[in-house]
Amino acid sequence: MTYSPALSSAFNNTKNRSNKLSPQSGMCSFCTEDCLGTCEIGLSAVLGAQAVYPTTTGSNQVASEKDYPIDYSHFNINGRVFGAIGANATYDEANIFNVHLEQEFGKCNTVKLAIPVILPALIKMNWEDYFAGAAMAGACCVIGEEARDKDPDLQIKDGKIVHFPKLQNMLDAFRKYYRGYGQIILQCNVEDDMLGLPEYAINEHGAEAIEFKFGQAAKGTQPARRLKDRDDALKKQEMGILVHPNPSDPNVIKAYEEGVCPNFYSYGRLPLWEDDYMVERIAELREMGAKNIYFKMAGYDPSDLDKVLRMASKAGVDMITFDGAGGGSGYSPCKMMNEWCLPTVVIEDEVCRIIQRMKEEEIWIPAVAVTGGIASEDQVFKALSYGDGDVTAVGIGRAAMAAAMSGKKIGEMIQDGNVPENLKQYGSTVEEIYGDLAELRTLYGKDANCFSLGAIGVFSYLNKIAFGLKHFAALNRKFDISYLDKTDLIPLTREAKDLIRGKWLE
Repeated sequence: MTYSPALSSAFNNTKNRSNKLSPQSGMCSFCTEDCLGTCEIGLSAVLGAQAVYPTTTGSNQVASEKDYPIDYSHFNINGRVFGAIGANATYDEANIFNVHLEQEFGKCNTVKLAIPVILPALIKMNWEDYFAGAAMAGACCVIGEEARDKDPDLQIKDGKIVHFPKLQNMLDAFRKYYRGYGQIILQCNVEDDMLGLPEYAINEHGAEAIEFKFGQAAKGTQPARRLKDRDDALKKQEMGILVHPNPSDPNVIKAYEEGVCPNFYSYGRLPLWEDDYMVERIAELREMGAKNIYFKMAGYDPSDLDKVLRMASKAGVDMITFDGAGGGSGYSPCKMMNEWCLPTVVIEDEVCRIIQRMKEEEIWIPAVAVTGGIASEDQVFKALSYGDGDVTAVGIGRAAMAAAMSGKKIGEMIQDGNVPENLKQYGSTVEEIYGDLAELRTLYGKDANCFSLGAIGVFSYLNKIAFGLKHFAALNRKFDISYLDKTDLIPLTREAKDLIRGKWLE
């Protein structure tokens, strides 16, 4: 059998012409000379290097299509019927409404979470409601790398950002609804750091939290973007962006003038941060006013996971988000989204084993979040339980953005009098159909009616996650999620049993 998809994908609207496939290659088993090239090979024959990346990105989301051999579905959730942990064993106290979901973390500045969730880095599509909904739900959220590219008024002088006014809008999208829980975090890649984005954000816009990106599950390398012409390449180079080939090279200039110059590409530099630089850099940012520092890490080699945890410990990083295979947002190479990185439950297992070794060495350990393809409360529960108390939060990215888009689109349809058929049973107005408005009014008063419907969508979706999580915790008679552990899980397959025993990677 094969776990990889065929050479057809929603990434680029390709399809195999035949339903008889060669499993190993992913090609049609019978390939003809008169084919119009509808599969990935045909697209590559025309687009060449461009076909490495999705052609359907932009205002869409893209994620792995691979069926991995292990994930959280390989575990069922345990259940118990006697006693109560975290509450008195009485009918009045031992119920779902008394399950405590709050978490907190932070070495120097404590961050409280109303729910154990972080919305990972995004800065595309409906980001305003993505951030606002996180604040309403009491979760953390992250402004994605290269957010500067979203601002037409961006100004760079002498290789440093001096004007990035749209960053204020991004931060305010969360701050407007902040209620003492969660935090909005600005992610920085190598280019962002070189351009001085962290200090600009702290000094000019009062940013309180910075996340350094080492990688994410869908994108272990930065994207190469084809540029229009040499003028465009020079503009990127002047901004400090790496451009290949070098548009200032005399040989390249000559080739361009003669019409024999290859395509120009801008390329995001790979993170090569080491302990010495990162410890000093983080100390500088804290001195400037940064309250919390985060790392974003993907499912690289286990030795790299160990190194980033120890680097974070030395630098006093507050939280690391570990991103496993299965996620994505659309700017990653197609095959990287499918074929790269440790699956989420595997990276969680490896990280927790490293943490145990660090505990034995009595080393300070940052808070940990895991993410990658998580969209429902059962997955959140399983991730927290598998962490044995060493996982503080679970990342929900694409699903939360889907809620932002759906909440907005459906709300607009209702306001136009075009109620979707599947929702007519609940009413005909926003007031009647949006079920958790009462919860928002409890938090913000009657003005909740004025909230963006996309933000309400994110809040409602996360409220559903929280409510479902309480049910699973109560099912195990645990009324504080800090008590969740692997005994709350039932391995269903040999792969799941091997993972728990530490034999899956052997």
